[in-house]
Amino acid sequence: MKSEIVSSEIIKPSSASPNRPRIHHLSFFDQISSCIYIPVIFFYPKQQLSHNPIDDDIVHKSTLLKESLSLTLSHYYPLAGRIKDDLTIDCNDKGVEFLEARMRSNLSEILKHPDDSTLKSLFPGDLQYKDPILSSLLIVQSTFFDCGGMAVAVCISHKISDIASMCYFINHWAAIACSQGEKLCPEFNLGSLYPPIDLPVTETYQGEKVKCVSRRLVFDALKIAKLKEMVAKEVSNPTRVEVVSAILYRSAISAARLRSGSSKPTAMHNAANLRPRVLPPLPECSAGNISGTFSVTTMEDSVIELVQLASEVKKEKTEYCNSCGQKFSAEELCAFVLDASVGLRLCHGKDQDVYLCSSFCRYPFYDADFGWGKPGWVTVASCEVKNVIILMDTKCGDGIEAYVTLEEQEMDLFENDEELLCFACINPCVLPESNSH
Repeated sequence: MKSEIVSSEIIKPSSASPNRPRIHHLSFFDQISSCIYIPVIFFYPKQQLSHNPIDDDIVHKSTLLKESLSLTLSHYYPLAGRIKDDLTIDCNDKGVEFLEARMRSNLSEILKHPDDSTLKSLFPGDLQYKDPILSSLLIVQSTFFDCGGMAVAVCISHKISDIASMCYFINHWAAIACSQGEKLCPEFNLGSLYPPIDLPVTETYQGEKVKCVSRRLVFDALKIAKLKEMVAKEVSNPTRVEVVSAILYRSAISAARLRSGSSKPTAMHNAANLRPRVLPPLPECSAGNISGTFSVTTMEDSVIELVQLASEVKKEKTEYCNSCGQKFSAEELCAFVLDASVGLRLCHGKDQDVYLCSSFCRYPFYDADFGWGKPGWVTVASCEVKNVIILMDTKCGDGIEAYVTLEEQEMDLFENDEELLCFACINPCVLPESNSH
């Protein structure tokens, strides 16, 4: 199944503030962020109470999305601009791309067992995780299904937004669409709080290109409770993300060792939102990037145990966040974050396997109601880069959906890991059949 693009247009801000700057200065955190699109997609089943013809419903929803996006861009004016150079964005109001598509199937067919190739066609132009340096910083695709359900895919440049900022933007857009009252307007002041620095020159290892595959795994609340119970004697008050990331890391290491017959040292870099952790704390409406990474490492030939890894995740996260919460100057905080991210910037080395774990959990993506109810499912696109783990809340909020990308041969071993399969279900149906039409 593939979607068919039926229209494409540029959405510009509805108005321009006379006091806004023409040039937006990126921050240190923007400076060290990747030039890729972050892709998130929202699925909305047809409203059960709606009796409008589907074509009329499509026109209404599409018009509302575009008009409200235009209004929202007036607050998020850098998004409607273009990257000028490594440190600035030209706020020229060139606008953002908005695509409309049709898919000749019912939403229930997509949600039974989500297929990567089908989901991929719901994102605009295969741009997920690609470099948007010369194009729109935000691209949206709305796809309408025969049943009256719809999907809204959002790709936003990581150079100007992290996960927290992206979630805030989408919920602000949704609030404007259904006139639920204004959220706090975004603050674009991180560039003045944490200005860019002269980055040290680092040599990046260019490994061979390999075929990667992704898998969706779901951990429900009961299985997560069992995971917590397993590690509770060694780990005080373990969180959902700590225990799930630990078992995924353990299983990925095990698969890599079985495939290669050797045991390299490993490092898992975990993303952390620093807004509530710096001094003074920053509000959630702080637009842009302000996140760092803490690392959990294993030594060559070491025995890999779940409890040990969960303990290390807790320890490293606590130490990292406490350090960021010290009364650092801006320069000191940037130096600390940069030093902690060195291993990530070097990426996959010859002598170490490197993993990246990013958690979207606890961000209110499921609150995005544009006027036709909250989404039935929120997910991301599969990643084409090896050794990436993305965690998201399940709709009920107490489970976790994990998206894991590994080399193809390692994935064959990973998805048959007996301990992992005791706690995770691979690509189950998203919604009960009765709710997925």
